[in-house]
Amino acid sequence: MTTDTTEPDPFDAIVDAPFDSALSERYLVYALSTITARSLPDLRDGLKPVHRRLLWAMRQLKLNPTDAFKKSARVVGDVIGKYHPHGDQSVYDAMVRLAQDFSLRYPLVEGQGNFGNIDGDNAAAYRYTEARLTKTAVQLMAGLDEGTVNFIPTYNGEEEEPEIFPGIFPNLLANGSSGIAVGMATNIPSHNVAEIIDATLMLIDNPTAEHDELMRIFHGPDFATGGLVVDSPAAISRAYETGKGALRVRGRFSAGREADGAWEASGIERLGGGQWQLVISEIPYQLAKGKLIEQVAQLIADKKLPILEDVRDESDTQIRIVFVPKSRNVDPELLKESLFKLTDLETRFGLNLNVLDDTRTPGVLSLRLLLLEWVKSQIDILLRRTQHRLDKIAARLELLGGYIIAFLNLDRIIEIIRTQDEPKVLMMAEFELTDRQAEAILNMRLRSLRRLEEMELRREQGDLLGEQDELNKLLESPARQRTRLKRDLAALRKDYGEETALGRRRTTIAEAAPTVEFSMDAMIEKAPVTVNLSAKGWVRGASGHVPIGADGFGDFKYKEGDGPAFAAHAQTTDKLLIACDNGRFYTLGADKLPSARGFGEPIRTMLDIDAGAEIIALLVYRPGAQLLLASNTGRGFAAEAGELLAETRKGRGVVNTKPGVKLSVVREIPAEHDHIAVVGDNRKLVIFSLEELPVLAKGQGVTLQRYRDGGLADATTLKLEDGLSWKMGGETGRTRTESDMRLWKVARGAAGRLPPGGFPRDNKF
Repeated sequence: MTTDTTEPDPFDAIVDAPFDSALSERYLVYALSTITARSLPDLRDGLKPVHRRLLWAMRQLKLNPTDAFKKSARVVGDVIGKYHPHGDQSVYDAMVRLAQDFSLRYPLVEGQGNFGNIDGDNAAAYRYTEARLTKTAVQLMAGLDEGTVNFIPTYNGEEEEPEIFPGIFPNLLANGSSGIAVGMATNIPSHNVAEIIDATLMLIDNPTAEHDELMRIFHGPDFATGGLVVDSPAAISRAYETGKGALRVRGRFSAGREADGAWEASGIERLGGGQWQLVISEIPYQLAKGKLIEQVAQLIADKKLPILEDVRDESDTQIRIVFVPKSRNVDPELLKESLFKLTDLETRFGLNLNVLDDTRTPGVLSLRLLLLEWVKSQIDILLRRTQHRLDKIAARLELLGGYIIAFLNLDRIIEIIRTQDEPKVLMMAEFELTDRQAEAILNMRLRSLRRLEEMELRREQGDLLGEQDELNKLLESPARQRTRLKRDLAALRKDYGEETALGRRRTTIAEAAPTVEFSMDAMIEKAPVTVNLSAKGWVRGASGHVPIGADGFGDFKYKEGDGPAFAAHAQTTDKLLIACDNGRFYTLGADKLPSARGFGEPIRTMLDIDAGAEIIALLVYRPGAQLLLASNTGRGFAAEAGELLAETRKGRGVVNTKPGVKLSVVREIPAEHDHIAVVGDNRKLVIFSLEELPVLAKGQGVTLQRYRDGGLADATTLKLEDGLSWKMGGETGRTRTESDMRLWKVARGAAGRLPPGGFPRDNKF
């Protein structure tokens, strides 16, 4: 006889199904697994499965706070072998985080060895480090042997693990949690246990308490690394009311010297000779100190923080980062604000109270609802613990009842045992004993048959009956349950009160003053500079206000074939406005000018000026000033100087020019001037009120003067009662003033009349 050993055809197991439905079903299974069994914490104990399994494995290894440390490799091995079949490195990383006092506000693992540092360095390999549980972890797991929670089979069915931890320590809010699932995430900061307990006690006493009442005692995050939360109380409250929000977290400036014996909250450390430096003692949560120092050093190297000279890390066990300003004249508040704006010294913590409830359903909860659900779970644990104890008492009372019957009928019991082959059956029938009672009597030791033992049994029975009565009352009375929970929470609070080293609040909740708006220009050290722009477009800046002489250009040297064009006195903090005849305006920082020791640099290498465009004006930008802009066709308008600033090298188009039309006049309008004077190539002059000139951000403008032949020669502004002045020709440099200009005052757009005698022949004001 032959046996058919043919393998089954694997294609027989293929299921014909639409690809999209098959994919969606499988992805949904993966998504649910990620949400419920990996990324989101349980509301009741605040733990993800990997953390729960780590602590459970350490408990099984008897790594109590009073016992010796064991190698981390032993713990990781037990976890991945018995409870968590995933990568050893991921499990060890989770364990390391539980031991870092800069990651967890209340560490659950006590590490021995290199468990990483706040600089961002990793922990040593698990074969080198050792660990055991902390007191906090023991409190979180308290009651596991008292029937308080369900135990579920491990992944291979060989062991059991607790579904949650029943301890009264409020771990979810105390230590926080973060994780990214599929389609959702969670990010919960750590908080102060004393404040959590106080808010919980308020809700136990008054379940209808409003959110605002809670926020009076629950102030906000309390990060492991301290720092400051600088949002307004209203913004913080709103985030906890909705379960979502963003909180601004800053490092803490504080400085001190043993010489003066005082710590300055401002962070300004005074040195000799009027010098000072800023010192940081705390950094935002989850920011690696090394990364912050690298950021600042890069800003200094890139000259993006010119008011800062150096940064030094003088940290030991305490953080101490020193910022050295460029000079003692730097504004400390400006330096602080620039550090907040340009580095991670100010970060945003995205609050997202997304957790799994007791039915393993994810949801974003408000603070009030989260605390109410936690109280509900703790009441349930209390009831389960009570019922478990009642069951134990009932079992013990059953045995005690049998022992007392045995003592009262000791001789008969002994006779039955000595004479009967089946004494158990006869004892149960004669004395109405249960099977357990009879078995216990048969297993009694002879030394227990003392008179004293009977008295002890009766006393124990009385104590148990009293305890049973109290526990039954507890089960029947919600008020007693709340009182018991309040008593337990008050006892826990003593370990984490404000007066204890672990319980003292680390993060300050203080609304920051309105942010000082500043630009990089504010960081430039102010110094006088003389700007020179040649006819060929070479620009340079001379230190100080160099005399520029009667001709307006001073003693500057030029390349052969070049000559003077524009010069101005400015400060290094000023912006320069450069106007071209194509109607575009460009902006150049006075601090970025090349040295005047040489001929300077071509301005077209610094700005993207069109090849065919000609520069017609260079002015120093004055905030709030207005400029008169006019084209060669006699059209123009006034423009706010702030509207002319350009953010890029390409400049800003302001005056719309057509073929044959060019911007020809750019002049600043003094505040006291009230009229405009315009002269044409035809030597006709008109004067009209400044009120007739529109203020525009961009355009062609309006007609200033009407021409039959030629175009506009020049335009300026004046105060009518002072008249019009112009320079006379010759070497004397005299200025002539015509005080009565009423003959030329007409409406805007008129043709005008010949100017007063002696007006310059070039028709230029």
